[in-house]
Amino acid sequence: MADLGPLDSGFMELEDSDRHVSVGIGAVAIVAGSPPPRAELELELAKRLAVDGRLQQKVHRAPWDLAAPAWVTDPNFDLAHHLRWMALPAPGNEDALCELIAEVMEERLDRDHPLWQCVVVESLADDRWAMIVKVHHSMVDGVSGITLFERLCDDPVDRPDLAGPDDGAASTDWAGLLVKSLRLPVDAPRFVARTLSAVIPLAISAVLPASGSSLNGSIGRQRRYAVARASLPAVREIGAAFGTTVNDVVLAAVTAAFRTVLLKRGEEPTAGKLRILTPVSVRAATAKDILDNRVSAMLPLLPIESADPVEQLAMVHRRMAAHKASGEAAAANSLLAFARWLPFASIAWTVRLASRYPQRGIASLATNVPGPRRRLHLYGREVLEILAYAPIAMRVRTGIAILSYGDQLRFGITGDYDSTPDLHLLAERIEETVEELLQCARTNEMS
Repeated sequence: MADLGPLDSGFMELEDSDRHVSVGIGAVAIVAGSPPPRAELELELAKRLAVDGRLQQKVHRAPWDLAAPAWVTDPNFDLAHHLRWMALPAPGNEDALCELIAEVMEERLDRDHPLWQCVVVESLADDRWAMIVKVHHSMVDGVSGITLFERLCDDPVDRPDLAGPDDGAASTDWAGLLVKSLRLPVDAPRFVARTLSAVIPLAISAVLPASGSSLNGSIGRQRRYAVARASLPAVREIGAAFGTTVNDVVLAAVTAAFRTVLLKRGEEPTAGKLRILTPVSVRAATAKDILDNRVSAMLPLLPIESADPVEQLAMVHRRMAAHKASGEAAAANSLLAFARWLPFASIAWTVRLASRYPQRGIASLATNVPGPRRRLHLYGREVLEILAYAPIAMRVRTGIAILSYGDQLRFGITGDYDSTPDLHLLAERIEETVEELLQCARTNEMS
């Protein structure tokens, strides 16, 4: 057995607290040709489950939450519980695929079985098919989730070498431990002060309401899904021209898109109106294939008050740099590490109370996950592109999962069905803004 960490179990508590929420995250592979026959695919998928034992484990909860939930082997594991076969109606276009993705992802995973599912989708236009890989957020975060998908593809990547050091290197550094012990009375208060100084502003940002907008509010059970596409080399070119990161360019495009949506809804895009949750991976490179959550977070305000994409990019860059310098992400991660030492019942009740609090400070989620650089294949067929799906909860009506694959950059946009009928506008404006910034970058280089 292996216990779920505080963040892993927190996602289960979040789902339990709201009947409208499903916290499955997803990767959608668009694949060339037709899928293999069902019997062949089932046989091959059964072999590939050996990449991680977690795929045949379910969650066991202790009575009254006296102990943390634990992963235990499902003695009645049956692949049939986890594989569905569907087809799109003619003409099998992207609108139909996005509608199907939303329907599949809004449905909760069955806690009586391991928390994942594969959905094969036939009859996509242009001689293509798709596979939706859906996993509960308590089992993976974005990085470990996309790594799991990659390992389920043909010729899975080799696992990183996790072997321990040799006997000489493994000897205990008693002198170092003694020095650390002697310094503990001095270092501990400094650590606590440093952590609190960074996490208090983060907590205040999450709790205090921002300027009201239609981006925050109650959500229903149904979802919408849309896709925006960009070229990763183009985004890198923009970043190089303006001295920013790829993530800055991505958030600038998201900023412009939300500004357009608010204006179309008749709302003024004023400063302080759009605070977003941006998860930050704290996963070591050697832990990419470990199935759990290793993320922290920042809560930047996006500069929707500006109408100029270049100015938006510069403002995003400055704000993200300030958030990184403040140590927000490290402080939040330190709190999660500290939570492992607390009784699980206290953590569970804290999450339940927090999830019932009608937060009004965060209006959206944007998570940027680096995906596979090499071309992938599923059952001998080329994976043409990969889309990501991020769930929404706690009055956050839109979530954007940005995923790279080779030279592609894809924005998978999730929205509450009733409150985001204009989700396509977000996608269109993201694509337009990247193109506008590219033209500005090239003009800037020539001047």
